[in-house]
Amino acid sequence: MMIDDLPYRQVGEPAPGKIVCVADHASNYVPDDVQLGIPTALLGTHIAKDIGIEGIADRLARRHAVPAHIACVSRLVCDLHRREDEPAVVPTKSDGHLIPGNIGADVEARLEKYHRPYHEALAKWLDEARPELIVALHSFTPKLESNPGEERPWDVALLYNRDDSAAQHAMRLLGEEGLTVGDNEPYSGKQLNATMDRHAEAHGRHYLTIEIRQDLVTTAADQARWAALVTDIANRTALALKGV
Repeated sequence: MMIDDLPYRQVGEPAPGKIVCVADHASNYVPDDVQLGIPTALLGTHIAKDIGIEGIADRLARRHAVPAHIACVSRLVCDLHRREDEPAVVPTKSDGHLIPGNIGADVEARLEKYHRPYHEALAKWLDEARPELIVALHSFTPKLESNPGEERPWDVALLYNRDDSAAQHAMRLLGEEGLTVGDNEPYSGKQLNATMDRHAEAHGRHYLTIEIRQDLVTTAADQARWAALVTDIANRTALALKGV
């Protein structure tokens, strides 16, 4: 739910030069004045939010001293992990489901109310934090309804665009934990990296975009375990980047 009509919330106080977390797709909240025209049950699925990610981001901030900038609105209302000029910033379909309420929607109004405040606040937050590493958290579904034959065998994956310096360390470290790790899977960060392109690569900031398979993070206990693991991997990656 949006607090004070803001499309984000910030948990924890960044310490300059440390690690922070960003969660673009953490919420499935749909404001009362937005009518998507879809069955309510779909709001509990991956098309509305990244399942499990809000719980992990909250735990990173509250238990592991990794402050988090967390979205408070569903990507079906406005996809904060898209550029403003992308058609899917207000999606009219997702994984085979039509979103009829978004057809003909006032995209500019959605950008002004959700997208711009989210990214303006994130930019200010990061400028003040001067982080050594940004952890961008997402989850992916093991199987798409629109393409059920596609194999998605990874437990976790790292996405990146031009800068893979942190991702390469994290993939190695996660593999050493016995996990099946994807390299730019199940989609490439060269196509889907909008937030980190804007707030990390454009500023020379190191980042990890971590995609966790959603069936591994459905319970509070799962989310607690992954929060601890993500914290460990992020800390070790930050040290590796320093050559320690």
